[in-house]
Amino acid sequence: MLIYILEDDESIRELEAFAMKKSGYETACFDNSKDFYKAISKKVPDLILLDIMLPGDDGLTILTKLREDAVFSGIPVIIISAKTTELDRVKGLDLGADDYLCKPFGVMELVSRVRARLRGREQKTEYTFAEITVSVDTRAVSVSGSAVELTYKEFELLKLLIQSPRTVFNRDYILDTIWGYDSTGRTLDVHIRTLRSKLGECGKYIRTVRNVGYKLDKEE
Repeated sequence: MLIYILEDDESIRELEAFAMKKSGYETACFDNSKDFYKAISKKVPDLILLDIMLPGDDGLTILTKLREDAVFSGIPVIIISAKTTELDRVKGLDLGADDYLCKPFGVMELVSRVRARLRGREQKTEYTFAEITVSVDTRAVSVSGSAVELTYKEFELLKLLIQSPRTVFNRDYILDTIWGYDSTGRTLDVHIRTLRSKLGECGKYIRTVRNVGYKLDKEE
């Protein structure tokens, strides 16, 4: 799982990155909002560790933008800040943070909170949307109880979409996650078309978001 760390204090940033890597997570670190925005537009992380006082957009502004964007609104965000008053914590949580950790913090507590926020994603092995059921453990897919045979890449594509329904996935992010950097947009379009066909009536739930990407949703 990929964790983005947005922290302008180098020593704290390195401590957070070390703790995450020791716990088995991949990390990418940023000390300003500009680089963070550039990175997240290319690859969506599984969780964000976010400082408040930053150059450029501050953490609360970044959090607000994330929660207002359908592509990023479902990403768990843990604020880690030297702002420690009750009012500061309430403000951060009200704006959409999933957790709020005050500096100085204990590394074990940080790791525990990250694991708690990621636990649902790590442990869940079966996903259902409308009449579609996907079993991650057995790599089985069914529609209205009838088995559907998918190729490896088709399964990975459906799994990505069904794990976060109504989330719009950027085309570049999908290609990077499932095929790697050398793939083309045509590869994705072909797989979307065949996946829709194999899902029958439920194929209509794979929605095209013009000039952005795809999502799994019952609404246009």
